[in-house]
Amino acid sequence: QVQLVESGGGSVQAGGSLRLSCAASGITYRYNCMAWFRQAPGKERDWVASLSTLSSSTYYADSVTGRFTISQDNAKNTVYLQMTSVKPEDTAMYYCAARLSSNCDYGRARTPTDFAYWGQGTQVAVSS
Repeated sequence: QVQLVESGGGSVQAGGSLRLSCAASGITYRYNCMAWFRQAPGKERDWVASLSTLSSSTYYADSVTGRFTISQDNAKNTVYLQMTSVKPEDTAMYYCAARLSSNCDYGRARTPTDFAYWGQGTQVAVSS
């Protein structure tokens, strides 16, 4: 049974930092594409970043490039999203997702339907 458990969300002031974690179980972690999505109230779920667990290749949405970093700890089957210089528009529920493929389709896997497994989400609130 695949399980993705997010943690690390909370409230932060604009300009601050936050690190989200996603612990994966029930999958062969080394051969997946892991991603972070976010969804603000009344809006669609948007792709934020993804990482190939085999090659460690990373891909980012334009809105977070240079501010967010996706990384992994293979020993812990965990992927992280380090958020820096956060903005009020980063406020959203953040979801971890997994795609059972050894790559992220070279960065083209960016829609919710590209990912088969999801966590429950962790809320991030950025105040101005």
